Amino acid sequence: MIPEKIKFSSFSAEHLQRYAKIIEEGVTVRSHVDLLRWLQGEMQHCLPHEIMLAAWGDFDSNLIQHDVVSALPGVRTDPVNPARFSPLLGDLYNCWVERDKTPYTLDIGASGLLLEGWRLQCSLGQALQGMRSSLLHGISDKRGRHDCLYVFFSSKNNLNSSTLSAIEILLPYLDTALRGVAPLPHPILPLADTLESDVHGLTGREAEIMEWVKMGKTNAEIGIILSISAFTVKNHMQHIFKKLDVYNRTRAVSKMEAI
Repeated sequence: MIPEKIKFSSFSAEHLQRYAKIIEEGVTVRSHVDLLRWLQGEMQHCLPHEIMLAAWGDFDSNLIQHDVVSALPGVRTDPVNPARFSPLLGDLYNCWVERDKTPYTLDIGASGLLLEGWRLQCSLGQALQGMRSSLLHGISDKRGRHDCLYVFFSSKNNLNSSTLSAIEILLPYLDTALRGVAPLPHPILPLADTLESDVHGLTGREAEIMEWVKMGKTNAEIGIILSISAFTVKNHMQHIFKKLDVYNRTRAVSKMEAI
């Protein structure tokens, strides 16, 4: 959905007062607890959600950091393997870029976002399985040249066209608040061929390829997704087979899922 131009004259006095209160409270955010309380308060009337995901860095090079804000048990504190999480962040970022960096909403069940395919072995991954709608927007840093992406997830279909104006109004204040809060203690990790993952000694790239293999993608499709040749994917698969001590994709997937 494409947002319409914001017309403040169409807002009721109640809506304007609500926005003013949200902005005023946002200025006082100093910690992650403050941020959570702020997002769980009046903000829920404008941007209803259970999970807010923020990601920033160099998306083209997969040098990405992320933070999660949620009241759901364990969603923020349970660690996420960056090699497994990066494909989801990359997909969401590309969707935003393809829409000229404008806010948009998605019915997750009907959008083909394939959240079911991201089998993150953590509380966040499990929570994402229950989400039904999402709202996405970002801010481009023209000086630091690093975009910051914000994604709101809801278990209801309540992130729709009516929330597009809200995100355009409130995102600058949310971005300011988030920049004043220490992020999750995740290192910035490139998904390079030399980066070793925690699964059978696979490199970050190999682990990333296996995530796509689990989803049934062919070598050619994976090559297009990762901007590498199908031949390079095939070579990676041969290394993966050797490290996993298997001889085909089906057995490789079975061994990975058994971990």
